[in-house]
Amino acid sequence: MTAVYKREMRSYFTTPIGYIFIALFMVVSAWFFMSYTLQQGESSSFGSYFQMIIIIFIAIIPLLTMKLLSEEIKLKTEQLLLTAPVSLAGIVMAKYFAAFTVFGGSFLLSSFIYYIPLVLYGNPNAVIYFCCVFAVLLVGGVFIAVGVFASALTENQFIAAFSTMAMLVPFVFASYLNSYINNEFVRNILSALSVTSRYVSFASGVLDWPAVIYYISLSGIFLFLTVRVLEKRRWA
Repeated sequence: MTAVYKREMRSYFTTPIGYIFIALFMVVSAWFFMSYTLQQGESSSFGSYFQMIIIIFIAIIPLLTMKLLSEEIKLKTEQLLLTAPVSLAGIVMAKYFAAFTVFGGSFLLSSFIYYIPLVLYGNPNAVIYFCCVFAVLLVGGVFIAVGVFASALTENQFIAAFSTMAMLVPFVFASYLNSYINNEFVRNILSALSVTSRYVSFASGVLDWPAVIYYISLSGIFLFLTVRVLEKRRWA
């Protein structure tokens, strides 16, 4: 598992993908941070910034995940990987953690940098800020798991990226449909599927443990499905 993890980490920085993701994320997040906090002159408005970051992740996290398994399939190297002395779960987790490391490192660095002007020019609520950071990390973990699963379904990286986006959109925007739906049962289902509806508690400074379990469980489900896809490929 460690060898696969190191291999994936090297691949991010021996190809442009890692640099493109980090640069794109830093530029876009800086612009939204300026728009939603500093320009408004309200250090307490960073909750909206983190909500926008979650939406942005729909477009940029697939950059990290689209090649993880689809490239192996395209280059016909997945059989070598599948016959390596590593469990399928170990392979999937190594690739997942490599993508999460690049994502998490970039996000945590930006969050630390952006917190400095909040302290210098205002009086931010540290508890709410770090609860938001923690929640976004969990949401990012879910998005990466979805991306790993999508990457296992095709050898085309662009199809994997667009499939990831298509699967992420309902998770992010499901709760927004509630204002247009009168049926309480349907509204409850949409709220249950939504990753953003559970973010609200963290934005209030509450560490919502059921939400934490939900995010971790959802990540686990997609990683499990990825392992099942690889098992079918092994015996195909």
